[in-house]
Formats: sequence, C-alpha cells, structure tokens
Amino acid sequence: MDKRSLENEIAELKLDYISLQGDIEKLESTGHGDQVAKAEERLAAMEQRLAGLNRQLDALE
Repeated sequence: MDKRSLENEIAELKLDYISLQGDIEKLESTGHGDQVAKAEERLAAMEQRLAGLNRQLDALE
C-alpha cells in the first residue's frame, strides 16, 4: 500500500470507530448489553487494525 492509500484507510477507519462509539452509547442507554459487548469487540479489532496501519505508515516515512 502506498502512503495515500494508508492515510485514506486510516481516516475511514477512524470515522467508523467514532460512529460505532456513538452506537454503543445508544445501545447502553437502551439496555442492549449483549449487543454492546459485540460492538466493543468490533472496537477492539478496529483499534488493532489502526495500530497496524499506523505502523505501516510509519515504515513508509
């Protein structure tokens, strides 16, 4: 992947992450604990993906 592609993917992932955080807040307020746990797992996976993409970006610079 080139630098621009990495930056674009990071930006998209960050937007998805923020959206999912908002969804989790809504789920928590409505008492959907089982769905919150699944969403938190997705957040953790996104965090790992972001870390990997940032490492790749750092390697290019």
